[in-house]
Amino acid sequence: MPASPLSAPEGPPVGEAVDGSGKGTGNGPGHPSGEELSRLFREAVQKVTRREPIRLNVHLVSDSTGETVTTVARAALAQFEDVEPVENVWFFVRTREQLERILAVISQRPGLVLYTLVQPELRHRLEEHCRRLDIPCVAVLDPVVHALTVLVGAAGRPRVGRQHALDQSYFRRIEALNFALRHDDGQHVEELDQADVVLVGVSRTSKTPTCMYLAQRGVKAANVPLVPGAPHMTVLERLREPLVVGLTIRPEVLVEIRRTRQRMLGLDPDSDGRYGRDYVDLDAVRREIVQARRLYARMGWPEIDVTRRSVEETAAAVYQMLQMRRRPDLADLGPPPVIPPADPGE
Repeated sequence: MPASPLSAPEGPPVGEAVDGSGKGTGNGPGHPSGEELSRLFREAVQKVTRREPIRLNVHLVSDSTGETVTTVARAALAQFEDVEPVENVWFFVRTREQLERILAVISQRPGLVLYTLVQPELRHRLEEHCRRLDIPCVAVLDPVVHALTVLVGAAGRPRVGRQHALDQSYFRRIEALNFALRHDDGQHVEELDQADVVLVGVSRTSKTPTCMYLAQRGVKAANVPLVPGAPHMTVLERLREPLVVGLTIRPEVLVEIRRTRQRMLGLDPDSDGRYGRDYVDLDAVRREIVQARRLYARMGWPEIDVTRRSVEETAAAVYQMLQMRRRPDLADLGPPPVIPPADPGE
């Protein structure tokens, strides 16, 4: 019978003293020393806790850009810490010949298959092949489409890449992207009233990438850095139409981010310029953040702590605030939820 993970490894006969090498000392009857017992215990615990990541082939098959199936796959796989996914991406699959080449690879590298295919012939061929290999094959949109069919009492009309059509929504996203680029980092502040959202915060609080992510949802977002004495402060304080959101971050984390930026750009950390000594001085950074938060409180702007928070999470929080603002009928449900630090335990 194989030994239990907690079983002591083979060694000298019981009753013989043990030296640091695990061999008998020949010093006569006795028990392992405390140091030796500690070593044996550590080895036993490591056998239980050490687990190599599971490498899993994940085949993502789509007849369009693959954005949907990739997002679903990554969201699901993120729940499994011991899984190391190996993505095999197959996008714009629209012919039987293309699919057959993919099936050959799936046979060689079996794993999880996720797909978004419209053509019934391609769907059937993929599912049948996976059934013969006895591997899971999941149509990620089918449960949602089925629920909608039951709810509205009518089936949809499938069309490849329908969500990427050049319609009004598409051009709204393009306009929002152009707006975010034009109004990045405090540019053209005289046009801020045209924005849906204005993000404010000290340097390196993820303002620009958050604006770009919001633009992908059709939200016209601008961002303005909080720099003491800057002339755009009076413009910010006069804004009435856009939703203004203040971003904050823990000082210690911000200092590390700024030091990394200094190294990447080859900046002198001891200079007296804007990106010099005070830029990464912890006390100076603390004062910066305190002043910013006082401004948010004085102006009544909602605040989001971006410490340990991804750009996607920050953008989602802003989008939720904007939805509550645009939908007065939701006011009866109470104020929008408080956005706490992403990792309050640290």
